[in-house]
Amino acid sequence: MTRETNPPHSSVTPIRIFDTTLRDGEQSPGATLNLQEKIEIARSLEAMGVDIIEAGFPITSQGDFDSVRAISQELQTATICGLSRCVPRDIDRAGEALQGGANTRIHIFCATSKIHREHKLKKAVDEIIRISVESVKQARQYTDDVEFSPEDGSRTELDVLVQITQAVVEAGATTVNIPDTVGYAVPEEYGHIFAHVREQLPMLDEKGIYLSSHCHNDLGLAVANSLAAVQNGCRQIECTINGIGERAGNASLEEVIMAMRTRKDYYSQYQTGIKPVKLFPLSRMVSKFTGLNVQRNKAIVGENAFAHEAGIHQDGMLKERSTYEIMDPTEVGIPKSKLVLGKHSGRHAFRERLADLGYHPENKILQQAFEAFKTLADKKKEVYDEDLEAILDEQLGQTRKLWELERFQITSGSGVIAMATVVLRDSAGVQQMEAATGDGPIDAIYSAIQKATGVSVTLEDYQTRGITKGKDAQGEVCVQVRHNDRIVRGRGLSTDVIEAGAKAYLAAINRIKAVNGD
Repeated sequence: MTRETNPPHSSVTPIRIFDTTLRDGEQSPGATLNLQEKIEIARSLEAMGVDIIEAGFPITSQGDFDSVRAISQELQTATICGLSRCVPRDIDRAGEALQGGANTRIHIFCATSKIHREHKLKKAVDEIIRISVESVKQARQYTDDVEFSPEDGSRTELDVLVQITQAVVEAGATTVNIPDTVGYAVPEEYGHIFAHVREQLPMLDEKGIYLSSHCHNDLGLAVANSLAAVQNGCRQIECTINGIGERAGNASLEEVIMAMRTRKDYYSQYQTGIKPVKLFPLSRMVSKFTGLNVQRNKAIVGENAFAHEAGIHQDGMLKERSTYEIMDPTEVGIPKSKLVLGKHSGRHAFRERLADLGYHPENKILQQAFEAFKTLADKKKEVYDEDLEAILDEQLGQTRKLWELERFQITSGSGVIAMATVVLRDSAGVQQMEAATGDGPIDAIYSAIQKATGVSVTLEDYQTRGITKGKDAQGEVCVQVRHNDRIVRGRGLSTDVIEAGAKAYLAAINRIKAVNGD
């Protein structure tokens, strides 16, 4: 039977979120962040409501020392933590880095499991306890906020865990973190560890000592273990953005937060100060800075987290979002759900996407277009909006080329204003030649095309990609333009990227004129 902890008379218990994303040791190899990137992430973490940020391991490098110092002096709300082994010079270095910070903490750790004692430290339990106590006392000389971690705590004998917890708390530790260092624990077991320690040490609740979880994901159980710890008296969860970390990573901050938020019925007595709408933007920032891409099917922030392709799912989503989504994507900062059109998509989703693109074909045309779409979907994984537009153009008889590119000439170079001359031929065979200048060859040729066709549009997106290999490789250009209040896309192919761009732009203008009935 577990007891309620801080605050003792509250019906809702606050859970502190301790983020270790900035600690280089908690990232994957080669993902080291520089100082400015760490500061930028730290600002975002504080704005999101993270309580404690472990900014680095000061003894390991000058870079980590500088990170801890700079972040601790800039941030005013979050507590900034420096990591340290139970080694005097480590602790002094951490204390020096944190000097002058608004809210500071030193986090010290010492291995306690039998396998670590015998094979790594080669020390007895009594000696490890003595070293840990001395280290806590030394850390207290720099700050009143000291966290102690018995490394490999989940594999440490329970009686040893109780002994060392009592000793470090009596020495001045204010938080005791029980880490699942190698991701070995399972939820029921890990939760029992917290319940047992609290049961054996009533002083923890009496003194307001926080117990903390720090779970690795080697068996994919980091988030489940963290939540099990919370249900058994843990009041601080240590985690990382995107679940990055050593080996298989750490407990994912966004998964922990959204599990507690989505299942309020189950976790109603707990709350955090995290603003979930900032989760997705911060996930993108961390991915960009570390170079560690988020897997497509990653929970909460993965590209497919709110994407639906199966026809049954899409039909349900269009009728009532909650049929296949337990979270609103806007809660985590994602603008909206995504219905991915592929071979499993149904007619309902197909019709809705066409409506989004401005098409409302009659049933006969819709059926013909849907059949063409299914044929195409069998050949490619995902069907894009420009594919749908091409299908509709064909079904509506709008593929006739109202304007064709006959030839063009570009004058451009260093110190020379770009000029383009284009010759277009209309559907009656009449040629039209126009010239224009621009900021570059593409801008110039697009201005000339607008003059020749008499259609004015705003370019909103321009993308290129190679679709064949070799020196004569063919390139594809896709453009997105706005005409009045309508978005129209065009695509062009050529071995010359400027020609491909001109064809794409002209294809979009042809589509505008066809739809307008010109």
